[in-house]
Amino acid sequence: MACTIRQAEKKDVPRLLDIYNYEVTHGVATLDLQEKTLAEWEVWFSQHNRDNHPLFVAEKDGIVMGYVSLSSYREKEAFRTTVELSIYMAPEGRRQGIASQLMGFILEKAKTDPAIHTVVSVITSGNEASTKLHEKFGFTFCGTIKEVGMKFGKYLDIDNYYLLV
Repeated sequence: MACTIRQAEKKDVPRLLDIYNYEVTHGVATLDLQEKTLAEWEVWFSQHNRDNHPLFVAEKDGIVMGYVSLSSYREKEAFRTTVELSIYMAPEGRRQGIASQLMGFILEKAKTDPAIHTVVSVITSGNEASTKLHEKFGFTFCGTIKEVGMKFGKYLDIDNYYLLV
């Protein structure tokens, strides 16, 4: 079912925080171990919707079901045209095609932004839904870093993907 995709607003921050913190405590889409606070997420929000770092939400029946963002890849100035993609879905928003809508939307924005050349995504190995989503949109796998993080008592690998836009 189609959703409305729009630029994230400050009023969305608590919902975006809930979606993210669900993954902190229940999943491996993020390797954060401690839930983020509202104050921390407000700082994160303030780093988006400026420069080449957009942040969009997918809304269904007035409820934010997920979000997608492009953020700084690295702090060094030479990386300024490379951005890191993050996409998070609320549990009730999964398996409905919403992530595909968000991904297509943000990649179209990236392709029209002269300040973006490369989109990078780091996926925890074994996250098949995310891997399939990235491959569907033409991302190229460029390597696995083995046992780079530990969560829920076990070492986890990360898979790196990129897309030239």
